[in-house]
Amino acid sequence: MRHSGGRRVRVVAWALAGFTVLELAAALVLTGLNAGQMGTAQIGIYGVSALAGVMYAGIGRLIASRVPGNAIGWLLCLIGLSLAAVMLTEQYALYGLATAPGSLPAARLAGWLSGTLFVPAFAPVFFLVLLFPDGRLPSRRWRPVLWAMVAATAAWAVLQLQADTTINGGITNALDFAGVSYPNPLGIFPQHGWFSGLLAVLLFLGLATGVLAVASVFARRRSASAELRHQLAWLGYVGALTVLPVAVFVPNSLIGNGHVDPLSDVVFWGFVLVAPAMIGIPVACAVAVLKHRLYEIDRLISRTVAYAIVTGLLVGVYAVLVLLATRVLPLSGSVAVAGSTLAAAALFSPLRSRVQRMVDRHFNRTRYDADQTVRAFAARLKDTVDPDAVRADLLNVVQRSLEPTHAAAWTRQSV
Repeated sequence: MRHSGGRRVRVVAWALAGFTVLELAAALVLTGLNAGQMGTAQIGIYGVSALAGVMYAGIGRLIASRVPGNAIGWLLCLIGLSLAAVMLTEQYALYGLATAPGSLPAARLAGWLSGTLFVPAFAPVFFLVLLFPDGRLPSRRWRPVLWAMVAATAAWAVLQLQADTTINGGITNALDFAGVSYPNPLGIFPQHGWFSGLLAVLLFLGLATGVLAVASVFARRRSASAELRHQLAWLGYVGALTVLPVAVFVPNSLIGNGHVDPLSDVVFWGFVLVAPAMIGIPVACAVAVLKHRLYEIDRLISRTVAYAIVTGLLVGVYAVLVLLATRVLPLSGSVAVAGSTLAAAALFSPLRSRVQRMVDRHFNRTRYDADQTVRAFAARLKDTVDPDAVRADLLNVVQRSLEPTHAAAWTRQSV
């Protein structure tokens, strides 16, 4: 019975992933047909979203098949399936209303669905954070937060039933961009009055529970084992990659006086902001839940921090050199740029080595200590000629660096 149950779980997981791929294929075909009605940024975000849908569905299937009792895998499957459905319904409505008006039935209903299905495509991310990484709450005290999150999600979905609202599309507001947005055909609840106040309270509750979901990660970490800390670190790494670009680039875009370059818009929104959140989350879940290469997170964080510091320093050096060459020295702009580029390139390798050692000392202490131990052993090895002393020193180094339960060394006697 247990074997047949496991087979049914795998079949369901495969079916969800396969249906997601079919939805994405149909959505991308319609996207190609609707390309003339969409902007460059919208098409770029659709490409990233399609990749994210495949990754969510694929990794969700993998986790659900191997650890069926963990809700993380099924949440990933739900996100992938809903994301693909949002793309398909939005493109279906755009084709039936703008590209070939009147050619498809129920196009307006599909446009309404594209906004409604955005809720199960986005809201499960907060449930995922709350239940990460074992699919269970940190403790029973977090049950009210879970139910409050369910209520807020339902309120978000009911927003799509308010009267006097406009259907713009799902992910990219493609209907509004093409000029074919329309009044909500299923608006049955009043937009103002008691109902609007109730929804406002529930949505504020959703914001509060979102903050509490993030706080649950720190609550887990307080009394976590070393393995659980590494699992949570993967989620924190993806969160940092998502939040930091927002903190750096959003103020810069607000200062830009509203001038938007379509290509830079695609690069920023599609790859700097969307990619880490939409693609990094399933990767972090796969590593944390399946525990494959789990302990690589220390090295990954140290490399990210090191390259970020090196990049910032080199950009500063490059800017100072260009400024000095053009303002102080009588050099042309092209010569100054070429010289500054060569100087920055020459500084890259020694600067990276120094910064990496500094970062490893703080963020990847295990690797730093291991490297120091190996260097010290190599230095002692140059002056040691006694094989027994070398063997004893080697075993001591292995014991202090790796802490195995048992270690032994065999040496071949010369004839």
